[in-house]
Amino acid sequence: MAKRKFKAESQKLLDMVINSIYSQREVFLRELISNASDAIDKIYYKALTDDSLTFDQSNYYIKLIPNKEKRTLTVIDTGIGMTKEELENNLGVIAKSGSHTFKSENEIKDGHDIIGQFGVGFYAAFMVADKVTVLTKSIDSEEGYKWVSQGSDGYTITPIERKEVGTEIILELKENEEEDNYDEFLEEYTLKRIVKKYSDFIRYPIKMDVTERKLKEGTEDEYEDVIEEQTLNTMVPIWKKNKNELTDEDYKNFYQEKRYGFDQPLRHIHINVDGTVRYNAILFIPEQAPFNYYSREYEKGLELYSNGVLIMEKCADLLPDYFSFVKGMVDSEDLSLNISREMLQHDRQLKIIAKNIHKKIKQQLLALLRDDREKYETFFKAFGQQIKYGVYSDFGQHKEDLQDLLLFYSSTEKKLVTLEEYVSRMPEDQKYIYYASGDSNERIEKLPQTEIVADKGYEILYFTDEIDEFAIKMLMQYKDKEFRSVSSGDLGIEADEKEEAKEETENHNELFKAMKEILGDKVKDVRASKRLKSHPVVLSADGEISLEMEKIINAMPDDQQIKADKVLEINVNHSIFKALEAAQGNDEDKLALYTNLLYNQALLIEGLPIEDPVAFTNDMCKVMV
Repeated sequence: MAKRKFKAESQKLLDMVINSIYSQREVFLRELISNASDAIDKIYYKALTDDSLTFDQSNYYIKLIPNKEKRTLTVIDTGIGMTKEELENNLGVIAKSGSHTFKSENEIKDGHDIIGQFGVGFYAAFMVADKVTVLTKSIDSEEGYKWVSQGSDGYTITPIERKEVGTEIILELKENEEEDNYDEFLEEYTLKRIVKKYSDFIRYPIKMDVTERKLKEGTEDEYEDVIEEQTLNTMVPIWKKNKNELTDEDYKNFYQEKRYGFDQPLRHIHINVDGTVRYNAILFIPEQAPFNYYSREYEKGLELYSNGVLIMEKCADLLPDYFSFVKGMVDSEDLSLNISREMLQHDRQLKIIAKNIHKKIKQQLLALLRDDREKYETFFKAFGQQIKYGVYSDFGQHKEDLQDLLLFYSSTEKKLVTLEEYVSRMPEDQKYIYYASGDSNERIEKLPQTEIVADKGYEILYFTDEIDEFAIKMLMQYKDKEFRSVSSGDLGIEADEKEEAKEETENHNELFKAMKEILGDKVKDVRASKRLKSHPVVLSADGEISLEMEKIINAMPDDQQIKADKVLEINVNHSIFKALEAAQGNDEDKLALYTNLLYNQALLIEGLPIEDPVAFTNDMCKVMV
């Protein structure tokens, strides 16, 4: 029979299918299996309206037959088959989908949906095969047909004798090349892996004869290779099962089987939605962060399935960055996929699913915080920084959504507390939510700045993560209570104490002016402290940039350097102040010595680098001598 030309712009379109549309060659098997599943589905739908047909699911299957000698891979299905006209229309016109036509002409229900809708999936076979042969017989035809093509040059269709209804696709694999090993698609373990990865939840059994090493009958130590037919796929996905039938152990086993992590999940979320957009999802909140979680190498996203077929391993669009720790999968019948089924079009359905998933995750985290505080703290120690990044990122547009998930260490409770818990304990006269920043809780407890706040009995939140102060600056307030650093110039302490400090400052203006001249542009000002009780000196910062921010930003690996407006605060009630007064006007060198020593001591207390360590040690020696 004469060779027929494809009815599309074949060379160009087929080249696109083979070289551009699919990112990985192995997906050819996913496409052929999906088409086979569709063919069986079509018999199911036909049986609904044709009384002469009965549909017994046990009679329908898909089978893979690798043949290493002939270098062929055969995919057989017991589906509806194709007539000569359907071969012409479905395989003779690239990008003409018989499944799409069938779906448009029939009402799809009962949870069965047609997978292939683009008509290009079949041609993915040419990514691995030089020649493709299709043997088929339609349920509506007395005669079978053979379709053969070696690529874009065209195809032939010839009638054949065939008793069985269904389709057999034979791929004659390409010859191996230096970087391309096509023989791998004849290996049992490779085919099993591909089926497990992409087609594990196809609703019909995918069978293959598998070689197993077994103990020889009647012996104790002799083994032989036994070939037995095995079903490679699970068929019924866990997310399609009734929640009431599943146990926590079932979800944990699924978590391990999918290799979402080596830990145990703290919580699972099973979602079944049958509304405007239909989808199922199983999500997990992990116990531990992956080793690369806080690095650029980490790739967020959920597995995305369409009718049980894996479309994307990491669909990032389903999760906001601050919930990127969530593992799991989503399966939907309603997504608008692009032609390769590997990428999503950014459409309304996807956004609806992502919005619902976000809502469910937050609800579960709040429930975990309320019902199992210990588990929530375990979660927060692993992923709390990510929640804080969410508060800070995107100009704080998510801050109100995330603020109730935050935990900070409390100076009075000696444990992690929520902002809600902090505010509920605030005395009536307390104006602000106080916080202190430092490298550790132990260092913060020793900070001089905390003295007066702690003495008033006010609770202090300890910020030990680099992101903490940036996040709080973005949050600004919680339930109308502003955040205020213990290093701030205005602590909101009672007015009479402020007035007393102001008078003392005015009485010693000349001394502080002289100290400011000695330090130059190292500090913005020198003044009497309103916060110190037992310590002689402390640094505070005027403006939006705190001392901790200066330290963090300047430690980053770039050339950006910032400087906080530092204020050197002196405790006028400390004995060291009398030494400063004694040196003023009597020994200018000694005043300079004391001033520089106090400034460097204040830097050390804050964990900031001393600008000239040699000069500092020399000053110490002068005092000792």
